[in-house]
Amino acid sequence: MHLIAFALLASILSVPAFAQDSCGFLQKQTQAFSDAGQRGDGTAIGKMLDPDVIFFNETGEKATRVDMAGATPPPAGTAIRTISTTDWDCKVYGDVAVTSFIDVLEPGQLSEMKFRSVETWRKEGAAWKMIGSETLTLQQDPNPVVLAARTLDEYAGSYEAGAGMKFAFARRGDDLVASFNGGAETAQKAQARDIFFTPGHGSTPKVFQRGDDGKITGFIYLRGKNSLEFKRII
Repeated sequence: MHLIAFALLASILSVPAFAQDSCGFLQKQTQAFSDAGQRGDGTAIGKMLDPDVIFFNETGEKATRVDMAGATPPPAGTAIRTISTTDWDCKVYGDVAVTSFIDVLEPGQLSEMKFRSVETWRKEGAAWKMIGSETLTLQQDPNPVVLAARTLDEYAGSYEAGAGMKFAFARRGDDLVASFNGGAETAQKAQARDIFFTPGHGSTPKVFQRGDDGKITGFIYLRGKNSLEFKRII
């Protein structure tokens, strides 16, 4: 009876260790997969993929195992960019594991880019094969510039679009702040004269418009297809 209980306890305690070992291996394999992508090593990439993998890259395009296994190295003399797997998370469910991470391309450089991925792996025999992947490009704020207080005063006022949407801008010391429909004020950073963004949302800036007299008449809230035009009312 004691032997049975001991064996049961040992099997239970081995589960976290197995998950930890598997996650550690998958983290290394994920880095190797990213490195192979930068080298254009289609053979190495293909070995890590299930034949029926569902894969979407950072542009939203779907790729098959055949597509990725057909990758070839860049022309001779082309610099191979560095990529680092960060913010790693991993959960193991039997013979399936789900991972998430951020790949940083050219870390520390002006050209640095970040990509968030969620991937699913299945253990086939002794090997882990990727069965699903989706990647999103993480938007990074542009470097802000400093504008004079008198310039910031030019944007202060109320602006309105359709459907009862209102923005109010005001200068607070050396900063421009915005309030949407009477809500809390949020800091606005200048990307350039007449272009402002909310920190953390640099990909959706507000582009102010001027009339023939040089005065602010409104702004366009750039949101791709859903961009909004606000007219100055005060």
